[in-house]
Amino acid sequence: MIGYLNVILRLAIWFLLTADLSGANIVIGVAVALLLPRSYTAPGAFRDWLRALAETLVAIPQAYQEAVEIILRPHRREAITMERVKPQRTPGLIFLDIFLITFTPKTIVLKYHEDGWYEVHRIQPGRSPKP
Repeated sequence: MIGYLNVILRLAIWFLLTADLSGANIVIGVAVALLLPRSYTAPGAFRDWLRALAETLVAIPQAYQEAVEIILRPHRREAITMERVKPQRTPGLIFLDIFLITFTPKTIVLKYHEDGWYEVHRIQPGRSPKP
């Protein structure tokens, strides 16, 4: 089941990159998704994929809410924080985590550290400190 989710994720990325749903592009996308090498790490639990999907559905209205907040009350303070990667994450789930963090307007992942940390840039409400 997880193999299907990886293929679907690869196809979704392909369609987002190409922005073309023609028959030829679909065939090429399926071929690319199937021919890309697979990772040999332990497959993610189906429960983790469902949780990531639920987080994605929550992130969409959150992104709109944050965009409106930024428009109405400009955010001038910035902070760079380190967030721990959830344990036993597959590369596909790590990609989804980074996507979810970056999807909302107030945060962006600056760097993924191989030792299990994300470096996240956040903007926060309030005025910036005076120099």
